[in-house]
Amino acid sequence: MKYLIVGLGNIGPEYRDTRHNIGFMILDELAKQEGASFHNMRLAYYTEVSHKSRSLHLIKPTTYMNLSGKALSYWMGQLKIPVENVLVLVDDLALPLGTLRLKPKGSAAGHNGLKNIEQVLGNNNYARLRFGIGDNYPKGRQVDFVLSGFDQDEKPELPALIDRSIDMIKSFATIGTELTMTKFNK
Repeated sequence: MKYLIVGLGNIGPEYRDTRHNIGFMILDELAKQEGASFHNMRLAYYTEVSHKSRSLHLIKPTTYMNLSGKALSYWMGQLKIPVENVLVLVDDLALPLGTLRLKPKGSAAGHNGLKNIEQVLGNNNYARLRFGIGDNYPKGRQVDFVLSGFDQDEKPELPALIDRSIDMIKSFATIGTELTMTKFNK
């Protein structure tokens, strides 16, 4: 079985380790744990890892957040992976830091990366792992907040949350969305 795991983020050193790039950060750690390296391929940084006889195809789109759907669609077609085997990793302002939620489908909730994926696919029937980044910003400063790094008091929490996200990715690929939600969504 093949799975496409899509970490959302923006390329470039100025975006590294920002809240909006948590999808990239999760996949970087997963690849590191599995001894895999990303390669700059068409529309994305790409690598592949195995977990319990499943192939996890990891991509970090190089299209920037607002055009994430282009990379996702290309790699789904290239690898012949059905939408039910796609998982998108995304930052979520509506969830407090420390909250991880797997959803089988849902709205873009104002997230430009998800909006573009929905537009390109023509539906929102793809699983997403929502990584809470909180909403501790002044009115009108949302963009500055998501493009900023995690605060000093938040950074110690990240390794455990990223590891838990990796566990959820592996669970998604082995036992499916519903059972993973039951096991991990709190």
